[in-house]
Amino acid sequence: MSSSQPLDLRLPTPGCYADPERAGIDADAVFDGMTEHLFFTLGKLASTASLHDLYMALSYAVRDRLMTRYLASQEAIRARPQKTVAYLSAEFLIGPQLNNNLLNLGIQKEAEEALRRFGIESLGHILEVEEEPGLGNGGLGRLAACYMESLASLQVPAIGYGIRYEFGIFNQLIRNGWQVEVTDKWLKGGWPWELPQPDEACFVGFGGRTESYIDDKSNYRSRWIPAENAIGIPHDVPVLGYRVNSCNRLRLWRADATESFDFYAFNIGDYYGAVEEKVGSETLSKVLYPNDGTDEGRRLRLKQQHFFVSCSLQDMVRSLERRGIPVEDFQKHWTVQLNDTHPAIAVAELMRLLIDDHHFAWEKAWEITTSSVAYTNHTLLPEALEKWDLSLFKSLLPRHLELIYEINRRFLQQIRLRYPGNDSILRKLSIIDEEGGKAVRMAHLATIGAHHVNGVAALHSDLIKRQLLPEFAKLWPKKFTNVTNGVTPRRWVALANPELSDLLDQEIGPDWITNMELLTKLEGKAKDSSFLEVFDSTKLSCKRKLAGYIHRQTGVLVDPSSMFDVQVKRIHQYKRQHLNALQVIAQYLRIKNGKASGMAPRTVIFGGKAAPGYFMAKLIIRFINGIAEMINADPDMDGRLRVVFLPDYNVKLGEQVYPATDLSEQISTAGKEASGTGNMKFAMNGALTIGTLDGANVEIRERVGPENFFLFGKTESEIMELRNNNYSPKQCLQDSPELSEAIRLVELGHFSNGDTELFRPILDNLTGNDPFFVMADFDDYLRAQDNVSKAWANRQEWNRMSLLNTARSGFFSSDRSIRDYCNTIWEVTPLHVDITCDVN
Repeated sequence: MSSSQPLDLRLPTPGCYADPERAGIDADAVFDGMTEHLFFTLGKLASTASLHDLYMALSYAVRDRLMTRYLASQEAIRARPQKTVAYLSAEFLIGPQLNNNLLNLGIQKEAEEALRRFGIESLGHILEVEEEPGLGNGGLGRLAACYMESLASLQVPAIGYGIRYEFGIFNQLIRNGWQVEVTDKWLKGGWPWELPQPDEACFVGFGGRTESYIDDKSNYRSRWIPAENAIGIPHDVPVLGYRVNSCNRLRLWRADATESFDFYAFNIGDYYGAVEEKVGSETLSKVLYPNDGTDEGRRLRLKQQHFFVSCSLQDMVRSLERRGIPVEDFQKHWTVQLNDTHPAIAVAELMRLLIDDHHFAWEKAWEITTSSVAYTNHTLLPEALEKWDLSLFKSLLPRHLELIYEINRRFLQQIRLRYPGNDSILRKLSIIDEEGGKAVRMAHLATIGAHHVNGVAALHSDLIKRQLLPEFAKLWPKKFTNVTNGVTPRRWVALANPELSDLLDQEIGPDWITNMELLTKLEGKAKDSSFLEVFDSTKLSCKRKLAGYIHRQTGVLVDPSSMFDVQVKRIHQYKRQHLNALQVIAQYLRIKNGKASGMAPRTVIFGGKAAPGYFMAKLIIRFINGIAEMINADPDMDGRLRVVFLPDYNVKLGEQVYPATDLSEQISTAGKEASGTGNMKFAMNGALTIGTLDGANVEIRERVGPENFFLFGKTESEIMELRNNNYSPKQCLQDSPELSEAIRLVELGHFSNGDTELFRPILDNLTGNDPFFVMADFDDYLRAQDNVSKAWANRQEWNRMSLLNTARSGFFSSDRSIRDYCNTIWEVTPLHVDITCDVN
């Protein structure tokens, strides 16, 4: 086909969009693509281009190479319609995109060669320039990102739906030991990975009223007349699978006003009023998780959830109509996965669209909804199971509340028939919480409206059925299932740990990256001392890199040969960073008291953000930094103990931390962590775990072997027993001399420059009710840490245990998780995408 011939879109092979000038993947083609984008897209000459310019040019050149696969994947689903996964999530912590796309295309070396022609000797210099997308915060968003990558790698058609946050959550600074939040302006330099689609905008209503009417078929109906509207503009982000043609998309909604500027208001001098609607509407996609400690914050949060859910469901319905598929076949073409309770309004919104817009009868609409929606629960914490005040809900979503009342009425009628005269169970199961101020229970709405409800680790799923939703589980036992979380080995091993990745390629071949069970072949090397030395050398190399980063960012010098003991995750009391901090104080006191014989030299590394309105979590950060300041300034600690808090922990930093870790701290209170995914990333990279029987720790310990896991702490049932039998943290204090001495040192202001009140809230919490049983687990935790030191003393044995953690971590690949979802919940199959052209 000559360059002058138009592309024949009627070609029999779906997705034939191979432009040889923009699809080439050798170094010459990448260089030419960069040169073209520097000149025509960025308006720059190579001689004056900055590192950021080169990053943008390379990213655009790589994006060109994604487009063939991206468009082919869309054409494939149009040509061969089948069920598509719609993954609804309030956050997608996707991390930097350039290197991930280079890896999945298989052109990292070609990109490096192209950069050398611009005088850039290392791809790493360009990768450092890339901003991390502010689209998520913690494990929930990172899990969603891993799942999107695995869906594409397994060639399963999928769209991730979320919000295009302009400012993300926040960047974290540490000033005088305190967390300081600053605006995350991640879009300030432009983001080359998104494709705005303004012609596919959706209207979303809020507030107003409903009115009844009789339609032309004499059916009684309701219509919603919103008081305000916003427009959702989709921005698509290509999500390429690993070395396949499948390229799914992340569709993120940006909010805009229906009328951006009021000329009348401007002309009469009301300058704020002239743009008030624009400002109000655009606030919907400004910030991830607005502080819900205020009425306005809660109002904005509910509006955000409805905004992206409504846009997404409208988009799904519209896609059926464009393809000539009847809306009544919705469940045959979409499986809608709710990633936690944030998108739970989808149950009511889908009903609204089907009944009000498409005039389905209630029974048919409910059949479609309950056949399409599935719900993943991610928490056992009551405060995290969203409930919305009834008056707030009614003021924002009056039609949805009517529908929820009707869903609830019909559901409770079934319960009355099953449990006649049992008002107690009606109150427990009702979507409307009647206790105190009336509220809408979103987890109940999701559970009633979903065909499956899954937990994210075996223990967690069991606790959902036994403790969180036992009446629902008894009512619908087959509805409840488990899919243990997983993480993508492409980002968390191949990208994050290239030296280990190369070693795995040499030893077991390159297929491990898509078949992690092949890692078990490494078990045959567990007694090979020369191989263990090479394996250990990859770890030491990563530790040296992290040590350099720590010094540049914090000024603290750490010894790469010391044990890197790491706890990086969102700061929360149940995750018990303060338990770790207390054991650090105990180790410090042992050294000061001359009782540290056999103690391994350690660098204890913390990282994570606290929610802006979470006072205790922010105080824990201050506590850790107070301890670090004292320990790092004490010459007695030299070569024995260092403490570091890494500011602004994110995916980019995680790629340095996970490969460099020797000991992974997974120390949450048993029964509180749903699963965790950091624990899996650490294990894949050869870290040993010290942890409780909580979340996925249980399964990690089973897989890697109890002898390769440092277990401590009360079990979930023992915690329940303590709670039910007047647990006394003060008794724990009296029974533990080391705990008592550590607490006393804090009370004296030793880690707060003599201020005896600064950490008083932490002390009162621990010695008062100790809600997360820190005091109860302290002595056993210290015992387990002593076992860690003993194991570290025999480095060959430690390396053997480390290797076995990597070798047995294959189960925790997100590829396995996605296969589980496909087989047990979604009932979807892969769709092969062909990008070849037959133009004879």
